[in-house]
Order: sequence, then C-alpha cells, then structure tokens
Amino acid sequence: MATTTAKPAAIADSVSKAVLTHDDRRALLRYMLLMRATEERALTLYRQGKVPGSYYDGRGQEAISVGSAFALAPRDRTCILHRDLGAHLIRGVRPGRVLAQMMGRAGGITGGRDGNMHFGDTALGAVGMVSMLPDMALVTCGLALAFQMRKEPRVAMTWFGEGSTANGQWHEAMNVASVRKLPAVFILENNQFAYSTPNEREFVVDVVERAKGYGFPGVKVDGNDVEAVFYAAAEACERARRGEGPTLIEAETMRMHGHGAHDDMRYVPKELFEVWEKRDPVDRYEKKLSDDGIDIEEIRASVKEEIERETEWALEQPMPDPATAREGVFADSDPHLGDGNAPWSHWKQEGGSNA
Repeated sequence: MATTTAKPAAIADSVSKAVLTHDDRRALLRYMLLMRATEERALTLYRQGKVPGSYYDGRGQEAISVGSAFALAPRDRTCILHRDLGAHLIRGVRPGRVLAQMMGRAGGITGGRDGNMHFGDTALGAVGMVSMLPDMALVTCGLALAFQMRKEPRVAMTWFGEGSTANGQWHEAMNVASVRKLPAVFILENNQFAYSTPNEREFVVDVVERAKGYGFPGVKVDGNDVEAVFYAAAEACERARRGEGPTLIEAETMRMHGHGAHDDMRYVPKELFEVWEKRDPVDRYEKKLSDDGIDIEEIRASVKEEIERETEWALEQPMPDPATAREGVFADSDPHLGDGNAPWSHWKQEGGSNA
C-alpha cells in the first residue's frame, strides 16, 4: 500500500467526517499551553532540587500528543510515553498530579512508587510506560487484540520516537499489528535525533516507508501543526474501528530541549534550532486562532491560573509512607482499565459524536 501524505482538508472530506469546532480549537491550544506550562514548572522544580533523577520533556512537540489524543474516544486506550504529557492531560490527569509525580509525592499518579516519568492512570485508560520505549508498541498490540477479540469498536494508540524503529520489539509489534489487522494507531515522533544520533545516521529510507513493508498505511504529517495531526489521527482511528487495521503516522518535529535535563545538546547545529524555533507549534497555533478572532489572552490567563493553583497543591502533598512501599506494586487481581470517561472536549462526526 502506498505511503500517503495527509492534508487536513482532504481528511475532513473523507469517510471519517471529522470536524473541529471553535470550542475544540480553543481546547487544542489550551492543552498545548498547559503541557508546556506544566513541563516548564517541573523543570523549575528539578533545578530547585525537588525532582529526583533527571527530567525529560516534550518542548516543541506539544502538537503531536495533543492533536492525536484529541481524536480518541473515552473508551479507547493509550500507552503514553515521556514526551507526550498532552495525552495525559487530555485523558483527564490534573497538572498537580503530574508535578507531585515528578517530586515523588504521595499525591502523584503512582503514589511515589515509580520513576518520575513512569506513570499512567489506569482509571483513565492509560498504561504506564517503561524505559524500554519500543516495548510499549507491543503492549498497545495487546490492548488492540483484546478489543478485536471482544468485537468492540475501540482503538489503542501509542507514541514513540524514530529511534524506536531500529529496535526489534518495534518491528515485532508492526508485524503482529499488520498480520492480525489490529485496531491500533502508532504515532511516530520524528524529532530529528535518537538521543544524539541524527536521522541520517539512523536510517536510509524515509522511516514512514517502513509501514508499507508490513502492509499497512504510513502517513506523514507536519508534527508542529496540531490540526494536521488531529485529522490524520482521526482518520486512522476510524479506519481502525472499521476493522481495516493499523496506521503508522509519522509526525515530523524537533526536540527543542535535550534528551533530558542533563543533556546540553552540544551535538545539535545552532542553525537547526533557528529553523525549528520559527515553526514552534504553540506560537503558530496562537497566531492562527488569533487571526480567526479567538481570544488568545483569555486562554493564556486560564492556563496560568491553573498551573499556579496546581503547583501549590502539588507542593502541599506529603512524601509517601515507607510502610506502604509494597502496596500496589504487584497485581493481586485481574487487570482492569477503567472506562476513562474523562471530562474533555471531543471531535464531532457528521450526525453524532465519537463517544
């Protein structure tokens, strides 16, 4: 199957009939701003010595997790990785819980029981990540297989960097997803570097072409255009619900901060930063909405107020009681992912919603 390039207008006219209202567009900007503000606050806490270990963020990649997660229905499931905080926020995770997680506090998502980036709220339909990032693609296949076996019109989605595509587990996931025509959507964040290795030393073929080798569609989008990401994800989700199998979406972007807070990025040419700074996803979308008459300052003020309130809450959370360290670490019953009915705005289909 040929690799295609997704264009919002073309997708809007396709069978998925995805439509973004003005309220949806405001929500997209708000989630991107909230992701950036939460990560900036977490980085400040890290520099103050309040966040143990290192810290990893998704500066410059906000449009990808926000745009793609916004296409999901409440009963869909996710495996969210460390640069995709926007997806957690859309699923309904409060910024304060994220900040408490970073600091190892009892109010964090795992109650202080895991690394600061390893979390997922199962009640909101998210499986916690592990550091072996490509492995989460196989977990996604497991979720999708369960939906398929139950004949449920649900989708499993995960995210990963282009460096993951050089890993054997990733290829196993792509193969099983294709062979079984699983209802899975794979979001490939091509942020130019696998840690310090640039694209030209990672692969020779265009990475999205690998989907063709497994027999399912590969779609390339501008990863710094939140609406382009949304429309591509919406079409991929509807394709999966129809039983037509997985889709690989390559969202091209740039990692504007180091691999982690410990990384000074001296290996990145200065000119590359200058090029991508002009394509900042938040700045671009603010201008687009402002040109359309949407009040940007009101959204900014709302985010600022929320992050201050949530930070205060997170700092008030106690450290976990050591006596409870073993609680909730090992499963003692059948695994269950909650209904995930998070209070977030959703995209509309012609004639109804996707809930």
